[in-house]
Amino acid sequence: MKGYYFITDEALSAAGIMSDVEKAVAAGVAVVQYRNKTADTRRMYDEARRIREICAGTGTRLIINDRIDIALAVNADGVHIGNEDMPYGDTRRILGAGRIIGVTVHDVAEAVAAERAGADYLGVSPIYATGTKADAGAPCGIAMLAAIRRACAIPLVAIGGIDLSRVDECIAAGADMVCAISAVVTKADVTGEILRFQRKFGI
Repeated sequence: MKGYYFITDEALSAAGIMSDVEKAVAAGVAVVQYRNKTADTRRMYDEARRIREICAGTGTRLIINDRIDIALAVNADGVHIGNEDMPYGDTRRILGAGRIIGVTVHDVAEAVAAERAGADYLGVSPIYATGTKADAGAPCGIAMLAAIRRACAIPLVAIGGIDLSRVDECIAAGADMVCAISAVVTKADVTGEILRFQRKFGI
């Protein structure tokens, strides 16, 4: 896992999430995470299924935020969970060994616990102050990202308040991937914006 980590955001998207996903896949992202905190289950299923079709055969992995049932229903590659979601152990039991589980963490203790439990990657959030996610909490900062990198061997995704000017310091602190939602989906050229991030990782 390396480069730009794409998360859908219907509220911020200028062109709509399906268009965004198509452009993200065209930019060669390793991961598309489908996140929708407000839609009903049927709409989530329909959208996730469409995204699965867009990602099929491209090498881009589809991760579903929170909803294990949706992930299984559309045969997604995995899920991303946080502290308020189903515990990792039960999530793994339901998903089975073949799918990816990412876990949001905010400090070293949470990161180490998630890695020991078996998480495939960690979303370290929020690195900087962000308005994209209302419940993101206080920023943990670059120093915490670096501390988590020293403590953990699995891939780290830096999330929260990131724009192109902050990518280099995230990489220097140990991020394998970065997510910068508003810096991309609010723009006219989503593919082009993602490619600017990808180049920071030599992609």
